[in-house]
Amino acid sequence: MVKTLLPFLALYRRHWFLLSLGIVLAIITILSSISLLTISGWFLAGSALAGLAGILTFNYMLPAAGVRGSAIVRTAGRYAERVVSHDATFRVLAHLRVFTFKKLLPLSPGGIARFRQSELLNRLVADVETLDHLYLRLISPLISAIVVIVVVTFGLSLLDLSLALTLGGIMLFLAFALPAIFYRAGKPIGADLTALRSDYRGQLTSWLQGQAELVIFGALPAFRAKLDDIEKRWLFRQKQQASLAGSSQSLIIFSSGLTFTLILWLAANGIGGDSHPGALIALFVFVSLAAFEALGPVAGAFQHLGHVMASAKRVNQLIEQRPEVTFPEGKTTGSLQASLSLENVNFSYDNQPFPALNGIGLHISAGEHIALLGRTGCGKSTLLQLLTRAWDPQQGIIKLNNIPLPDYDETTLREMTVVVSQRVHIFSSTLRDNMLLAAPDASDSQLEEVLTKVGLSVLLEQDGLNAWIGDGGRQISGGEQRRIGVARALLHKAPLILLDEPTEGLDADTEGQILRLLKQHCQHKTVVLVTHRLTGLERMNRIYVMDAGRIIEQGTHQELLSLQGQYFRFHQR
Repeated sequence: MVKTLLPFLALYRRHWFLLSLGIVLAIITILSSISLLTISGWFLAGSALAGLAGILTFNYMLPAAGVRGSAIVRTAGRYAERVVSHDATFRVLAHLRVFTFKKLLPLSPGGIARFRQSELLNRLVADVETLDHLYLRLISPLISAIVVIVVVTFGLSLLDLSLALTLGGIMLFLAFALPAIFYRAGKPIGADLTALRSDYRGQLTSWLQGQAELVIFGALPAFRAKLDDIEKRWLFRQKQQASLAGSSQSLIIFSSGLTFTLILWLAANGIGGDSHPGALIALFVFVSLAAFEALGPVAGAFQHLGHVMASAKRVNQLIEQRPEVTFPEGKTTGSLQASLSLENVNFSYDNQPFPALNGIGLHISAGEHIALLGRTGCGKSTLLQLLTRAWDPQQGIIKLNNIPLPDYDETTLREMTVVVSQRVHIFSSTLRDNMLLAAPDASDSQLEEVLTKVGLSVLLEQDGLNAWIGDGGRQISGGEQRRIGVARALLHKAPLILLDEPTEGLDADTEGQILRLLKQHCQHKTVVLVTHRLTGLERMNRIYVMDAGRIIEQGTHQELLSLQGQYFRFHQR
């Protein structure tokens, strides 16, 4: 258990002051609440025993001040404890999300390929959020309860050692016994809740995204029935957890009543050697009632530990993976030019019977523009991925400016490379923020100029660069998303340009405009264009035709036409 939670407990050291302050405030709040009820009970009992005859001898002012002081401290302490504890917890969660994302980012794409996107999102958001129970419901209540028990026992021992040890022993036993009981009872429920929550959200995402296909193939009722079944099981487990929480509180109340009765019976026989203790009986009795407030959160807290453990294991499955590609430390010297060479490069995906690339060898001089042409699945995009070090080849070597790619640090490699992928990532933010990803120092005028060049001036008509793009770019069309990717490439000052179907989904006129713009912008840059279309290939220095992971033809447009091979057949079609 400790091994599973250790990576997350270590993160608490960064916010140790606020977390410790929250625990201190919780202890002060509980002690002031105990003090309020204890002094009030003793004061009322003492006043009743003193009667009118004792109005001159009984000190009414000091207990009254104690009652008011305890009430004020309890109210202020409760507020301060909530503010500090939740602020600290939110800071820990923010740190934990960044920590998890930093561990997740180097795993892309190979290490996370086996996870669905909804599953990754669920682990990054819901499972990480569940870990806030670790402090608010486990660490803070348990530490606070133990400290309160020690303080109360010590304070009462000044009046009667045996009664103090009796009350302290009972509470200490419950503080350790109840968590163990309810942890075992709640562990399977918590594990199921975590799994069912993940299943439900994954199925719900699939249901929402696949509405059209489900309706067309008549699978909507069956899919919805499956979703409803998961929801029913999830709600049933939630009901069980709520019942367990009720049982824990009932047990605390029952134990409090028994302890109250026991202390009353023992105190009636005398306190501290005094056979007629008077109002001190009320003091001991009300302490026993109030002190159980410290145990209330402890009993129910550990039923959530199973939930926390399951979420921690799921997050650990991500962060404990080793990246398939690692970069060296330190800064590598970059360059304003880029030449590429690939020597006998072989690459295969896991659990695939055939290699994606087989014996690839080519040389691209600085400033040369080449195209990779072939059918879908021939290995073009895989080759582009290897050039960005998403993976390393199992055999062969790739060099950039005669330096092997593994010798470059990540920052330098990213500075020298710009990629327009098939899927352009648009974030739920403004147009300006989405453009500044490529050039953080670019001015508004530069952003507007490049957007106009790619034909996106229409996006600037209403709110300008402040236009809200929406989650995943839902406010704009697929072609506009593609042109935002091209605009980013124009902004990023890199000598190596990698283009993966940059004009896919564009009409013929816009496609021609974008290709001419790229040709003009990349006059002195090295360009690798992946495509299955022939538009603009006559302007390329060389064309490589790929099939089944191999290069089967290479040459200029005219040379390949004269061969009357695969490229010629593509051109004829």
